[in-house]
Amino acid sequence: MNKAELIAKVADDAGITKTQANAALDSFVEAVTKALKKGDKVTLVGFGTFSVSKRAARNGRNPQTGEVIKIKAKKVARFKPGKELSEKI
Repeated sequence: MNKAELIAKVADDAGITKTQANAALDSFVEAVTKALKKGDKVTLVGFGTFSVSKRAARNGRNPQTGEVIKIKAKKVARFKPGKELSEKI
């Protein structure tokens, strides 16, 4: 399912226009992004939790040359599915 299909499904289920569903989805994504940027968690009971984790700097290898390269530390977004979502899948 891509974004357009999700918007169509939400619009149909909620009885709203696709434009309104698109605005709602964009608002949700923006709100989650801002919360994660601040370092907060976003928990949707029954669905899951969005959080940020830190990846330490490490050494890797260039697969073409075998040369050792340094990979910088960075923050990554994570999603942990909730119990209800896990049971339904």
